Amino acid sequence: MKRFSLLTMIFSLAIVSFSCTDLEQELGSDIPRDVADQQASAREFIDNNYADLQSFATQDLIFALQEHSGDAVIGPTRGGDWDDNGVWRVLHLHEWSTENPYVLNTFNSLSGGVYNSIQALEFAEGEERGEALFLQAWFVYHLFDLYGQVPFRQNLDRLTDVPVTLTGQDAVDLIVANLEEAIQLLPDNNSLSRANKNTARTFLAKVLINKAVYLDDDRIAPFEFSTADLNQVVSLCDQVINSGNYALESGINYYDNFAPNNNIEGSELIFVQPNLESQPGGNVASRYLMTLHYNQNPSGWNGFTTIADFYNKFEDGDVRKGGVDYPGLTDVSGLKAGFLQGQQFDENGNALQDRNQNPLFFTVESPIISSGDILETSGVRGIKYIPDFGNTQFPDNDYVLLRYADVLLTKAEALFRLGQTGEALTIINDLRVTRGASQLSGLTEDDIIDERGRELWWENHRRTDLIRFGKFLDAWNEKSASDAFRVLFPIPEVAITNNPNLTQNPGY
Repeated sequence: MKRFSLLTMIFSLAIVSFSCTDLEQELGSDIPRDVADQQASAREFIDNNYADLQSFATQDLIFALQEHSGDAVIGPTRGGDWDDNGVWRVLHLHEWSTENPYVLNTFNSLSGGVYNSIQALEFAEGEERGEALFLQAWFVYHLFDLYGQVPFRQNLDRLTDVPVTLTGQDAVDLIVANLEEAIQLLPDNNSLSRANKNTARTFLAKVLINKAVYLDDDRIAPFEFSTADLNQVVSLCDQVINSGNYALESGINYYDNFAPNNNIEGSELIFVQPNLESQPGGNVASRYLMTLHYNQNPSGWNGFTTIADFYNKFEDGDVRKGGVDYPGLTDVSGLKAGFLQGQQFDENGNALQDRNQNPLFFTVESPIISSGDILETSGVRGIKYIPDFGNTQFPDNDYVLLRYADVLLTKAEALFRLGQTGEALTIINDLRVTRGASQLSGLTEDDIIDERGRELWWENHRRTDLIRFGKFLDAWNEKSASDAFRVLFPIPEVAITNNPNLTQNPGY
């Protein structure tokens, strides 16, 4: 008789041990499958796995590793604020160690998602199996993307056995196989918070555009992109585009994709982590609280900014650059949508001040350690998610995980790598015109990575994109050129201690 454990506490032994808890590790008693079936359904396990997506919305897990290690986000130290023992500075400077808490916590969080997907697949059949396969691919992919290794079990029959480690081709094959099967099983609907065929197609295109990176021995450009993979990317994107379920938002409506009720008003959304006003969910409020000053509305944490060179990639008139009035935001709080630079005002047009009675004037330059008159005001602030003034702590904004504009940019990149530059340029120019930017006269790799930055800023894509375009190790702001091994984060030591099948990544 197949046996199955219902207690999710065994995750700490099955995948990785948490270092941040003193709870005694234990294995719950095994329960026969027919008894387990009476106590829990596949739907419950799958819903638990969906809940793991909340980690993508907080500022100190996936966002920390994907965005702070890139060229679009910096967490300056402001006196005693945001020092945090230098944890944000080392991410920006590519000086993190195996002891970095965000490296550890992100590994644990994603590993938990992998474990819960294995648990869900023990029960799931039909469309539910398609969802479980998609979610397993999702968490395996992100763990593999960041760390290059994935502790994995095919099932939960023998929890005392050490998990195998997926790397390279094996990891890619599992992710691709999961998604290809999921596409066959998932419904053909337009659900945003549950996987459907287009969700899986979009994600598979993302996997395949990065496949050359993942099969490269050191993940250092240049990469050998397979013609077959690129053609499949184009085909998958075309299926999503031709479904008729999605359309670009024009002008200021770009921010409808990130506003309260975006699941209704945002026509570009493909996959989201759902939230309801006044109900705890994902920490989507962090997307504006982490950047706004204490004296703005809502009162923020006065933390993260963008980097001057990144801000200067935008041209005036491009709605994605920001500083534009947005109904329900500017008239309520004085805030603009997009990047905030210069003097800030309240809803009545009164100039705001910082806590030292200096003008609340956000500078373009953002030193990694701020001081003097710009102690509280250095750096351009990003407001992509529009605050929900019904409840600014638990807002109604769904957190965007996959979006239609990314599908268009992914197709354009695949076409460019196939030598079909004209068609790729048309896609990118159509997008730029919709956003209020001027058309490009030609197209290079630099143009594509810059356009991805402008379109997808602060959406958890930047590190992955920079690696694929060979830019991640470059110098920027106060960061010098990085050592090659920084393309992967280290495996936490506690994970290696508990799983001899894991090995530390080179350089650590």
